Amino acid sequence: MKAPEFLTEHAADVSVALIGMLAKRESVVAEELLAAMSYSLLAGGKRVRPALLLESYRACGGRDIERVMPAALAIECIHTYSLIHDDLPCMDDDDLRRGNPTCHKQFDEATAILAADALQALAFELVAAMDVEAELRCSIMHSLALASGCQGMVGGQVLDMQAEHDAGGGKHMELLQVERIHLHKTGALLHWCCEAGAMLAGADSRQLDACSRFGKSVGLLFQIADDILDVTASSEALGKSAGKDAEQNKATYVSLLGLQRSRELADEMRDIALDACQPLAEEGSQLKSLAHYILGRGQ
Repeated sequence: MKAPEFLTEHAADVSVALIGMLAKRESVVAEELLAAMSYSLLAGGKRVRPALLLESYRACGGRDIERVMPAALAIECIHTYSLIHDDLPCMDDDDLRRGNPTCHKQFDEATAILAADALQALAFELVAAMDVEAELRCSIMHSLALASGCQGMVGGQVLDMQAEHDAGGGKHMELLQVERIHLHKTGALLHWCCEAGAMLAGADSRQLDACSRFGKSVGLLFQIADDILDVTASSEALGKSAGKDAEQNKATYVSLLGLQRSRELADEMRDIALDACQPLAEEGSQLKSLAHYILGRGQ
């Protein structure tokens, strides 16, 4: 499915902002480290997470995109650091990411680990320097720490690894266990994007609740679509190695429910996401388009 035009525009704007942000650090960051950080951060991708933040901000009445762009860059830094770690030999052991050699293959393992560490810290530096009220800035940083750390993405990664190494692997897990993994591993950051965008726009309780519910449903939708793609798309189309989930006994929706039921569940999650947007009226139309696009990745 072709990406919506506004998503392509957001991706271009975020990429330009990332280039400028990295350029400002050329004189203070070791050349090899900055090269590794830039290699992964500027490797492309649809920039769905920054787009979710910016569109949630816009849907709740926000208009000054430049003011909140540091938060969009921060989530891309967190996401990229997680991908670098995911690809390491001690984790998913992958050689390909977005159609290019993974960071540890292009450089080396130590440099890749340090580049990822630097990107994680950089994310919080960017949020800390945002031109917003101090209380809001602290709230955004705190929620990002929860979403990305042991109670969020990292915690979900650990649950995923445990499931992989349990007897029989992930295919013998219950659905609620799989949902728990992915609500943390994938969903927490996507949910954060939607809530943070709304908070930065000064959303009222109705708007914030709508973005929160949308973020939760899209978080699961994204993972279900990803699981479907792993068994239906080629490595060339994915830009990464296909079929890795089955090889590594990953706990996925497809391994538990089968392909057809996973597609049905993805449709259900999409519909929940669309319903969540109703209080946003016309301002939520592009969030709805994002939900359709995320589903389309897995069809």
